[in-house]
Amino acid sequence: MSVLLVTGATGGIGSEIVRRARAQGRVVAAVARGAERLDDLASETGAHAHACDVLDEAALKATVERISSEHGPIDGLAHAVGTIVLRPLHAVALDDWRNAFEINATSAFLTTKAVVPTMMREKRGSIVLFSSVAVQTGLQNHETVAASKGAVEALVRSAAISYARYGVRVNAIAPALTKTALSQSFWNNEAMLNASIALHPLGRIGEPGDIAAAALFALSDDASWMTGQIIGLDGGLSAGVQPPRTKL
Repeated sequence: MSVLLVTGATGGIGSEIVRRARAQGRVVAAVARGAERLDDLASETGAHAHACDVLDEAALKATVERISSEHGPIDGLAHAVGTIVLRPLHAVALDDWRNAFEINATSAFLTTKAVVPTMMREKRGSIVLFSSVAVQTGLQNHETVAASKGAVEALVRSAAISYARYGVRVNAIAPALTKTALSQSFWNNEAMLNASIALHPLGRIGEPGDIAAAALFALSDDASWMTGQIIGLDGGLSAGVQPPRTKL
């Protein structure tokens, strides 16, 4: 039986992917650093919990091998690991810049690298990474996010070409502001939330379910002819500048 690996599984988007995948009857291996929250998610959903820091290459490789041995070959990866740094470039410390690239880009590289060999052997697999609307659309104070997630988009396009011959697809979801714990400081304040809502043509910020639904589609056989794509899921933010909202 094939397995969906969800990294960052205890985050707002990762946990929703786990819940929805389990509701579809998929075997899910949930990976995150915090064992307690991971065990709670496993108890709730029936997913298999595997505590691991995906930036530890040796530990990640061992975890992937253990998952494959215990539950079956991994044929799906949803890599829901990331961080947000919203400061203008001149105010970003070098350590914060490097940390953002580690969490956003290096983790995507290491996790993809860990699962690809199994997918190549099985001649089947689908990988979904996560980018940001800020890569395509210039947004104030998003330089660090845009640069580090831009690396993820470049990885997606090249990996899609490298592994297509093995039946492995690689895509990414590029959300705008989504209501998760990671972004809570940006939507928990009413004034900031209203300002963000005003930016989105569809008049709201994202919910974890919006992103999870798109990720599961990209992972599914319904998307079997899609690879190398960056799926914008942003309430219309990347489509262009909207006029001031008026009552109809």
